[in-house]
Amino acid sequence: MSQARRKLELFWFLPTGGDGWYLGATEGHRAPANRYLREIAQAADRLGFAGVLLPTGRNCEDAWMTAASIITHTESLKFLIALRPGATLPAIAAREAATLDRLSDGRLLLNVVAGGNPQELAGDGMFLEHDERYEQAAEFLQIFRGLSSGDVTSFTGKHLSVRNGKLFLPPLQRPYPPLYFGGSSEPARALAAEQCDVYLSWGEPPAQVAEKIEDVRRRAAALGRTLRYGIRLHLIVRETEGEAWDAANRLIGRMSDEVIAAAQQQLATSDSEGQRRMIALHNGDRTKLEVSPNLWAGVGLVRGGAGTALVGDPDTVAARIREYAALGVDTVIASGYPHLEEAYRVAELLFPKLGITGKDGHESHLPNGFFAGGGSLTANVSFNGAASTAN
Repeated sequence: MSQARRKLELFWFLPTGGDGWYLGATEGHRAPANRYLREIAQAADRLGFAGVLLPTGRNCEDAWMTAASIITHTESLKFLIALRPGATLPAIAAREAATLDRLSDGRLLLNVVAGGNPQELAGDGMFLEHDERYEQAAEFLQIFRGLSSGDVTSFTGKHLSVRNGKLFLPPLQRPYPPLYFGGSSEPARALAAEQCDVYLSWGEPPAQVAEKIEDVRRRAAALGRTLRYGIRLHLIVRETEGEAWDAANRLIGRMSDEVIAAAQQQLATSDSEGQRRMIALHNGDRTKLEVSPNLWAGVGLVRGGAGTALVGDPDTVAARIREYAALGVDTVIASGYPHLEEAYRVAELLFPKLGITGKDGHESHLPNGFFAGGGSLTANVSFNGAASTAN
């Protein structure tokens, strides 16, 4: 039986590892100051974004601490926060998640992250091999889901065990905050189908995304489950196609070949199947970055994880998003550099094309002080308590 199609949601991103105008260069870099991150979250909340993703990793501020410090400064914005099996015990994670969910009036979403770079994981004290991490994650989620649902939980597994566990203060969302999960490998797809609620793909060409969604959908159906689907990518939207491609080229315009080579060498050490697929889209070649119509892989030259962007004018980018929506995607988790200015630009140019409205019920638009025309975007914003003008 087919599901009624949900309205498209568009999430934004909190750059807890820093932000700026250029990739692979120090010029124009913005530190992830709490006040700046709060400004991005409040802008996203006001403009009509459904939520924000907070990344995880040793080059980022802690996602949970950052979310706790900002979420009460927003009203309806949801916070998608990394849940790391292996980094904590499932009972502790269940209590932390329940607390934040209650304190935020039910605005917590959980992004289950079982993969990662083995070198970074070893630095955090986690030494399991790729497939074993997904075994551990499956045990973790079974315990976490049982506790969060209010069950008295006992479980004995290969990696994790619990005896008569009980969560006395449950989360506001029942049975628990939705579990988002991304992974391209065989064990990742199996875990998503078995225990998660929303399966995420990085921004691969539509045919590749379709294959993954269909595979996970088939696995879930065999278990009597139905999932939702989302995609994680960047957006470079301008009034014209030419301006959009100029902006994409500027984003990597100060990136040297040496920086690209070093980044690609580091990314290649990951055992992530999703990262391997991202690298394969461009293989470090900056001359072959449009890997599908309007899908540009320039971000992935130096950035791990989501490495592609939709580039174009509002009508074109909206059409490409609708191509993913036709595959079953109802959540787009997007970002753009710098994230404060681009949140406004996306809301003004793209939201009307997608039928997304701001809190006041009207189409989102830029307030006084922001200009998203054919020229540069100038914003008087405050970073670390000081006025700054970005051109």
